[in-house]
Amino acid sequence: MFATPAYAQAAGGPGGAFTSFVPLILIFAIMYFLLIRPQQKKMKEHKAMVDALRRGDQIVTQGGLIGKVTKVKDDNEVEVEIASGVNVRIVRHTIAQVMNKTEPATKD
Repeated sequence: MFATPAYAQAAGGPGGAFTSFVPLILIFAIMYFLLIRPQQKKMKEHKAMVDALRRGDQIVTQGGLIGKVTKVKDDNEVEVEIASGVNVRIVRHTIAQVMNKTEPATKD
């Protein structure tokens, strides 16, 4: 007797469940290409930069300190000279930028 629009909309139709997930899938795809993928690329470039550190490189830490690498201790630490005679140990992943890269020694 009383037919409301809500009953007519509940019927759905063929493919009703799939079409309701299409916007969700599109949002995830957009998020992946705009946010996740560039962040992964940036992390990969930072890891390559940190792994390529060598003695004599001038660096900037995330805290803003500028110094020169004096010793590469192990996989996780680097010794940096921030002033004349002042050496500090820092964690590799806190290095934000390599300002001046030293050239590898040539074999004569």
